[in-house]
Amino acid sequence: MRLTHDGYRHEAFFWSGDDQFLAGTVPFVTQALDAGQPVMVAVVPSHLELLRVALGDQADEVEFVDMVRLGANPARIIPAWQRFTDAHAGQPVRGIGEPIWHGRRLAELAECQMHEALLNMAVATDVPLWLMCPYDLGTLPADVVAEAHRSHPVVVDIERHRGSTTYGGADYVTTMFETELPDVEVVVSHREFGDGDLAVVRADIRACASSVGLTQERTDDLTLAVHEVALNSAVYGRGSSELRVWEEDGALVCEVRGHGQITDPMIGRRQPPWAEQHGRGLWMANQLCDLVQVRSGEGGTTVRIHTWL
Repeated sequence: MRLTHDGYRHEAFFWSGDDQFLAGTVPFVTQALDAGQPVMVAVVPSHLELLRVALGDQADEVEFVDMVRLGANPARIIPAWQRFTDAHAGQPVRGIGEPIWHGRRLAELAECQMHEALLNMAVATDVPLWLMCPYDLGTLPADVVAEAHRSHPVVVDIERHRGSTTYGGADYVTTMFETELPDVEVVVSHREFGDGDLAVVRADIRACASSVGLTQERTDDLTLAVHEVALNSAVYGRGSSELRVWEEDGALVCEVRGHGQITDPMIGRRQPPWAEQHGRGLWMANQLCDLVQVRSGEGGTTVRIHTWL
């Protein structure tokens, strides 16, 4: 394994069993610490504990983050890596990030896979972050492993590093972002709206939230998030937009569809400057809600906001 890095490295680490997990991650961390490099580890709690025990006293030098909490909404992970690299600007740093684990909902998994692909454009090539993303071959299905090969330029196991032969790069991000989300057949609410109908949109959301028993606080958050997305759709969507609401996979899903097109697949995953309005609604939605999906192409833009029940 190379001990130094001058620019950004994003790699998938494939492992099976605790021994392999530690064989790949512990040297990665200790080599960085011995070289004076800051390390952030964002993995599931069971793996946090494994690493803490294996690292011994050196564990105190590592920034540990519970990925189940941080990555509950995958759109919040890239800002966390950005904060970490900003805090150590110009200094080589290493990270371990585990956004995908067995048992994630299908919509969560889709956004985690989008996140992994976006990481290849979210970090500048000259930022000296070496990021390892563990994938558990013992619990994850083959299609998830294959997707990891497409979203990581380098793939690793306990024996070797190698370039991924199926890595998709920026073109693959575009394809993912422009691919429509799976449609649904049954909705509980459907409305076309324009910029003069936002009060009715808010009322619809409150009624649907009440019908599934959301608390007042979560109802307020969801209503504000949908309002912001609906406002953007009405203003930039070239004509009427649609609001659809349904229940799916233990969630209340609110979907806003419009005719406008978004060309930045990072929208909602970078905090806009305070003076800039573009992207602020989707950023806000990601801070307020459990999961936000955005897809956009020539046919328009779809935003789905998921609230777990």
